Formats: sequence, structure tokens, C-alpha cells
Amino acid sequence: MPSGRENGGTGETAAPHGAFVLDDFLPYRLSVAANRVSRALAVRYAAHGLSIPEWRVMAVVGGFAPLSSNEVCRRTEMDKAKVSRAVTRLVAAGLLARRPDETDRRLITLSFTAKGRRTYEAIVPLALALEQELTAMLQPGERRTLDRILDKLRAGPAAAP
Repeated sequence: MPSGRENGGTGETAAPHGAFVLDDFLPYRLSVAANRVSRALAVRYAAHGLSIPEWRVMAVVGGFAPLSSNEVCRRTEMDKAKVSRAVTRLVAAGLLARRPDETDRRLITLSFTAKGRRTYEAIVPLALALEQELTAMLQPGERRTLDRILDKLRAGPAAAP
């Protein structure tokens, strides 16, 4: 039985029973929702000149610095090349510093410069305001349910290396 999502209200004919319906496909729906939220936040920090991948790197550095680019990849699930490009731009903009790791000098860690810290601290309230807008759309208890569901999905199958 169709879910009502399969044509998105466009009036298109629903796929036959058992057919692949993209609008009902959970990975697609999660991707679209994540992209929409990312773009909504990007509009808010656009004045700081950051791209979505750059903000993601900044957010992870803000929460876990010092850390390596590989750790940023692991925490964000972003492609290594995308993280590398974002880090390169952030270093060039004077927002991040690369330093040898204190315990293993072969490793390079990322941390904020003073300018990067100020930029991060200016964006965090914008991010939290968007989160508040999103959670305000949920009924009482739905946020806790959403958090449990997201935790389960996050712990689910990972992509092959």
C-alpha cells in the first residue's frame, strides 16, 4: 500500500506495488533531510565565507580539538579528499592551524587559531538557533524518539573501507 509520500504531492502516478519508490526509500529521505538542514545552516553562516564541508570541519574541531584530519573524516563520515580540501582552505584563511601531535610527531593535528575560535563562537549560536527551530516542529517526546532512532541508524551498517 502506498505511503502517500511516493509522489510528493506532485500528482505523479505511484509506482506499482513492490516497485522501488525513491521518495519512500529511507536512505534517500535521510540524505534529502540532511542536505536541507545543512543548506539552512549554511545560509546563516554565509557571512563568514564558509562552505558546508568547512563548517563541518570547524564544528568537529570546536568539539574535539586537537585532532587529525583522519579523525575529522571518522567523526563526520566525509570523504578524505573533501576534508583535505576544507582543511587546506581553513588553514589558508587563518582559521585552523596544523601542528605536530605532542605524543607522535609524525602526526599532524588541527586546532583553531584565535580568528578560527572567534568565527566558531560566532556561528555556534546560529547553529543552536536552527536546532531550536527544528525541534520546535516536533511534538513532545518526538525529539527523544528521534535521538534514539538516529543513534540506532548511526550504529548501523558502515560503508566498506
